[in-house]
Amino acid sequence: MSMPPLGDTAEFSRPFFQQLRRLQGFLAAQFPQADFSELSMGTSLDYETAVEEGATFVRVGTAILGPRVYKTETG
Repeated sequence: MSMPPLGDTAEFSRPFFQQLRRLQGFLAAQFPQADFSELSMGTSLDYETAVEEGATFVRVGTAILGPRVYKTETG
């Protein structure tokens, strides 16, 4: 699983997804006994790009639940 650094656009994430897909291929060749068929990468912000680059799992929590609300401590 991988999540790229937060960028302004989904295209910003593409090189990170491509690199992870190459790593998946490398590891699959090095360890043929292991199952490297799944590739988890991307979030609600860049899921389309992640899928274009081979993602089989994507984190879409924000798309379903909305943005996170962070509580701050006041005292």
